[in-house]
Amino acid sequence: MKVLVATEKPFAAVAVDGIRKVVEEAGYELELLEKYTSRGELLDAVATADGLIIRSDVVDQEVLDAAKNLKVVVRAGAGYDNVDLAAATAHGVCVQNTPGQNSNAVAELVFGMTVMAVRNMFNGTSGSELKDKSLGIHAFGQVGRNVARIAKGFGMEVSALDPYCPDDAMEAAGVKPVHSVEELYGGNKFVSLHIPATAETRGSIGYDLLMLMPKGGVLINTARKEVMDEAGLAKALEARPDLKYVADVKPDNAAELSEKFGDRVFFTPKKMGAQTAEANINAGIAAARQVVEFLRDGVARYQVNK
Repeated sequence: MKVLVATEKPFAAVAVDGIRKVVEEAGYELELLEKYTSRGELLDAVATADGLIIRSDVVDQEVLDAAKNLKVVVRAGAGYDNVDLAAATAHGVCVQNTPGQNSNAVAELVFGMTVMAVRNMFNGTSGSELKDKSLGIHAFGQVGRNVARIAKGFGMEVSALDPYCPDDAMEAAGVKPVHSVEELYGGNKFVSLHIPATAETRGSIGYDLLMLMPKGGVLINTARKEVMDEAGLAKALEARPDLKYVADVKPDNAAELSEKFGDRVFFTPKKMGAQTAEANINAGIAAARQVVEFLRDGVARYQVNK
């Protein structure tokens, strides 16, 4: 059997070495497709693959049609909106993610950008501190839990909203549960976004919620740009000169926002949340193990399609 690693943005060399070790020790063949520049290269390579490991690479109907032998796709990372789950299910392909492998890296980036925001992008003017300030975490999954842990180190007061997480799990982490988006945004000077992009959440964060934030509010988005109502964001920033928005996901109207609001907004040039050596290695090797477990034993511990 063949396992294809198709990564337009490649894994670190040490991660590739780890992936190769896992795959070849299982008796499978490993093929690498790195830094590919055309769709055709991916379609050709996937045609003979039994397992596929990707990062932010798109696996859609066309890819699945070309992948006649494909049995499993593992996205090295938590998000999987770059995979057409319905099409994968129709093709009998198991799709998995690797939850938790990038979570600390993303959580640390949250605070890197937050400190920049409260220190006015280090422009020489007086900023503020995080100690004793309130932080709301929108979705209390693996990343949210790491954000809470780090926030406690800053001496912040932390609350979270997640209808899929029991209150007692939040309380055990020293986090106050809240039960509505209005309470989360209205009660916290800082809000860190970790919701996935789904039919329900796309465009859900905009003017009305931002206008609820206390004076000096900062929204930090290391999730997906699609969850933002970008017109509503611009409107809120216009109406509230005290608000700031920092994101690891550059919005479509980034140039307009930067021109109008200057240091009140910041966007990484490309998605940087998982761009650490540690996360790169962890996610890649976890993906390789999951592919092998599925092909060899039918184990689908982190399957995200049905």
